[in-house]
Amino acid sequence: MSERRSRRGSSAAGRRGHTRSRTARAELIFSVSQMERGLWEGHYAQRLSDNAPIYLAAVIQYLTAKILELAAEEADNNGGERIITPRLLDLVIRNDGLLSTLFRNILISQVAPGPN
Repeated sequence: MSERRSRRGSSAAGRRGHTRSRTARAELIFSVSQMERGLWEGHYAQRLSDNAPIYLAAVIQYLTAKILELAAEEADNNGGERIITPRLLDLVIRNDGLLSTLFRNILISQVAPGPN
């Protein structure tokens, strides 16, 4: 009886790499494809770098994480349950110098507008 080894488990599997999304390769949560589509549909530029939607997704993910982190700390400081409300988000953004500058023209729904 001749000994034949199957190639299925060795080198053939190495050639069939599993494709991963750009979001997974960049280790992001926000979708890179959604960012790219938004950039194209918004007509922000005639040409886009391959890295532009990845960078945009990373920046938006960072800003979201930072705002939620600050809101969670504020919820802990206020006592009671740790619930993040639109009012709490608005409070956090308005009390942070850089975030208030970035979001100065943004209106968060369900929050009464403050004095200008």
